[in-house]
Amino acid sequence: MKILTINCGSSSIKYKLFDMPGETLVAKGLVEKIGEETSIFRHEVAGQVREERLQVRNHEEGLELIARALVTGEPPAIKEVAEIAGVGHRVVHGGEGFDRSVLIDDEVINRIEAYRELAPLHNPPNLAGIKAARRFFGHCIQVASFDTAFHRTIPEVAYLYAIPYRFYQQYGIRRYGFHGTSHRYVARRAAELLGRDKYSLNAITCHLGNGCSVTAVRAGRSVDTSMGLTPLEGLIMGTRSGDIDPGVILFLAERLGLEAVALNRLLNRESGLLGISGLSNDFRNLLQAAEKGNRQASLAIDMFCYRLRKYVGSYLTVLGQIHAIVFTGGIGENVPLVREKSLAGLEGLGIILDREANYQGQGERIISQKDSRIAVLVVPTDEELRIAFDTYTLAREKVRP
Repeated sequence: MKILTINCGSSSIKYKLFDMPGETLVAKGLVEKIGEETSIFRHEVAGQVREERLQVRNHEEGLELIARALVTGEPPAIKEVAEIAGVGHRVVHGGEGFDRSVLIDDEVINRIEAYRELAPLHNPPNLAGIKAARRFFGHCIQVASFDTAFHRTIPEVAYLYAIPYRFYQQYGIRRYGFHGTSHRYVARRAAELLGRDKYSLNAITCHLGNGCSVTAVRAGRSVDTSMGLTPLEGLIMGTRSGDIDPGVILFLAERLGLEAVALNRLLNRESGLLGISGLSNDFRNLLQAAEKGNRQASLAIDMFCYRLRKYVGSYLTVLGQIHAIVFTGGIGENVPLVREKSLAGLEGLGIILDREANYQGQGERIISQKDSRIAVLVVPTDEELRIAFDTYTLAREKVRP
């Protein structure tokens, strides 16, 4: 059964085509710089890569381009679009309404629309992708897989904010958490690598990329996570501030006369690693600059690791006993210095990193010493495969007699 996964960002579409249940990747690609004068389209199948520069004005044109690419070229990924049985969409914010992936209908679309204010950078393009896919892949089922779904098991004591309770009742203001598909995937994979049942694992999963979050997993379920009502709370990120004293926002609003739109841009687009370093939100650039003696780049790296270390420590106390700490995401998988600095000095807590394995290995692996009570793992995330599996499951149920 062919399953297509789609991840629509504000100006991009990432996609993968799988043959399920064998989890075989048939094709993948990316449309980026949508809406700009020159867009980039990259399509890969059977090791053959095709790249084009053209203008893609919106997500609908991007989906049309993808549909055409899948059935053309040498070799084509599929003979006809009708071979695709299901399309799985990544949707960032599902609020309290969804605790699992669901078949998309008009009601689901309306509920996703209702949460656009809580994820203004993500839900609108997610919806654009869904609507376009219903046109170009209308013959097959459409499935929404929510970043927030894995975190629906977080208890009330952890998800509520200490503001008047009526704001939760009236507006749904609470911690929702994000990157749930990634946290679920790496937690399940870590359990397999450690020979444990997925519902017996206690772990701290660290998704570190341009957006970053940490999740406390007890018995295979999320019980706390660093992102909150929006993806702004928690760790220092590429351009997002993460945790901040609310008084700072009030001070800046009063002193500089900043309105909500300007404050939103400041905290989401101009802060984090970029704001501290004054240089870049790309960790690779910061590492290069730090090696050349750039103090602010070094400070940004140190602050990033310190904040991560604080969350690891706090979730150790939340869970009591854990079996693993798992790193994933672009930074989590590829920057050994972050793993080392974040866990340095925690040997007394049973976390003993194997420095050679940390720096020299590649891909999925255990990077702690054999006598470490808590295993430390690197697990490359595969959110698309998780979405494909959920979509395949729902598609199979749909066609089952």
